[in-house]
Amino acid sequence: MDAAALHHALFAASADALLLVDARGHIALANPTATTLLGYSPEELIGLSVDALVPDAIRPRHAAYRESYALHPRPRPMGTQMELVARRKDGSEVMVEIALSPLHAQGLPYVVAAIRDIGAYPRVKQALKRAHYAEHLAQVGGMAVDTRDPQQLLQRVPQVAVQALQADASVVLLLEPDRQSQRVAGCAGNVPAGQLGSRVPAGDAGPAADGTLAAPLTDRGQVVGTLTARPRAGERFGDDEERFLQSLAHLLATSLQRTQTEEALNHAQRLESVGQLTGGIAHDFNNLLTIIQGNLQVLEDLPAVAGDAIAPQLVSAATRASKRGAELTAKLLAFSRRQVLQPTHVDVGALLESLADMLRRTLDQRIRLRVDVEPGCPPCLADPGQLESALLNIAINARDAMPDGGELAFAARRCDTLPAELAGGRPRDYLRIDIADNGAGMPEAVRERAFEPFFTTKEAGRGTGLGLSTVYGFAKQSRGAALLDSTPGQGTTVSLLLPVHADAADDAAAEGAGGDAVPPGLRVLLVEDEPEVRTVVTTFLRTLGCEVRAVATAELALAELAGDAGCGLLLSDIALGAGLRGTQLAQRAQQQHPGLAVLLMSGYSSELLDADEAAAHELLRKPFSREELARAVARVVKAAPRPGLPR
Repeated sequence: MDAAALHHALFAASADALLLVDARGHIALANPTATTLLGYSPEELIGLSVDALVPDAIRPRHAAYRESYALHPRPRPMGTQMELVARRKDGSEVMVEIALSPLHAQGLPYVVAAIRDIGAYPRVKQALKRAHYAEHLAQVGGMAVDTRDPQQLLQRVPQVAVQALQADASVVLLLEPDRQSQRVAGCAGNVPAGQLGSRVPAGDAGPAADGTLAAPLTDRGQVVGTLTARPRAGERFGDDEERFLQSLAHLLATSLQRTQTEEALNHAQRLESVGQLTGGIAHDFNNLLTIIQGNLQVLEDLPAVAGDAIAPQLVSAATRASKRGAELTAKLLAFSRRQVLQPTHVDVGALLESLADMLRRTLDQRIRLRVDVEPGCPPCLADPGQLESALLNIAINARDAMPDGGELAFAARRCDTLPAELAGGRPRDYLRIDIADNGAGMPEAVRERAFEPFFTTKEAGRGTGLGLSTVYGFAKQSRGAALLDSTPGQGTTVSLLLPVHADAADDAAAEGAGGDAVPPGLRVLLVEDEPEVRTVVTTFLRTLGCEVRAVATAELALAELAGDAGCGLLLSDIALGAGLRGTQLAQRAQQQHPGLAVLLMSGYSSELLDADEAAAHELLRKPFSREELARAVARVVKAAPRPGLPR
């Protein structure tokens, strides 16, 4: 056999698809493997541009690469490039590796392209299979996050199991309360009609002899059900399939557990239990927000950021998002009655007029607003920001109750009677704010649960059920009350009863005092156990012109104070981990240094907020801005002058 015949035989016998491509990118010769792999006849491949073998999405990029390669042809073995995709004649795609061998050194203007189908490689098949399973898990995970209806998941998960595993059938079994039987809560595939809702003995997950896989559904360590999948006749599931089914079962169990927890909260009707749930995380969450907001404010002041065209917008967006997080925490603390309130003089008439002006611009124009404030209406004692938030929550609920328009009326007057929960007080010591609408009203069953946390009659995604709960918690914590009167078809009136402010003049003086700037060179002892919060607050204080000494514990702070009589301000968090609390530190520090200015910080501390010792010191709520810190520092320093304090 001569050399030419041998070369032709080798070309034709190659296990890889071989294409001989000319300088224009057209196929001059193709071996039988190429026709089989690409789905073309030999005649169709001859003269065809190799661009036709590239998926549409990457064809322009491939053409540019081919033109560049033609200028500098060089050998390229397989395995040096990312895995590629070839397009068959019928439009389907196959994963390939491609080697290029230019023949220019032999005086021939051709390139030999060797194409190898790697879709059949065991490692590739396994990777593709795992990616396939991961995609289905991601879909179920997204649904678990978005839906609050467990029935949707119970129906969807077996369908996903059948689709992903190419299974014959899949069933979800949930253990009944008696733990003696299981109910078929979801099924898909080749399942007998009428099986949904039927019961089987506990532990019966289907015969293992037919290859059925069973993954347990657990809730806090206890098995509450089973997810099963049965393979098609003659097939078996492997380890990857078993892991996929276990992951799917874990997702379903977690979602069911979350739903049950939410239902328990909705029906508990105990604000204190919800307070324990939310209050425990609020301190740490507010610390995180303090770090985020503080660093964003420092970042905003950097020249490199201020001079950039995009960076200020990004910082501003992040700041807005962190403020929304702080507002959510405030709502959670409000209905648990553990928020840090700063009650002061509130001109209710001015507040209602301002709120009404804002609502006229934002509510449906078909809703008429009216404000009626009794002449001589006294100011109330309340946190103005939280009061405005409570009124806004009520107004939004009223808007939703009047989809076709109506009237929303605000009224304020002294109380003439008090509810039983305020028994012992005098009616004239309370101010009553009524917010009335003429909307749909509430039936008795809804009215009885209206102040319950997480209870809502709105469709999924339109309400959290925290609105009226926060109103109730705010009123109670303000030493007042929240009342509800509603009749179906006639409307709803929500009333807030708040204490009348005893002496507005004192507040005016305090506000005036708080307007002073931070004394230059003020020496501050900062006590904060969270390192990153400590760094943020230290940066704020130094930019305000203060000299700062920062420590992590109350014990270290007392040691610092013992050897330093020149400290002008003690700024301490309340929750300091093990050891003394911030309030105890403040008491001991003022015993050592009478007249020492003290400012306490708190994201929330259940041990502090109802304690008598809290009332002796001003509280700064986390998260706070540099400006809020400056105003608070100026107020406490002004109120507690001492010898040697910078002025």
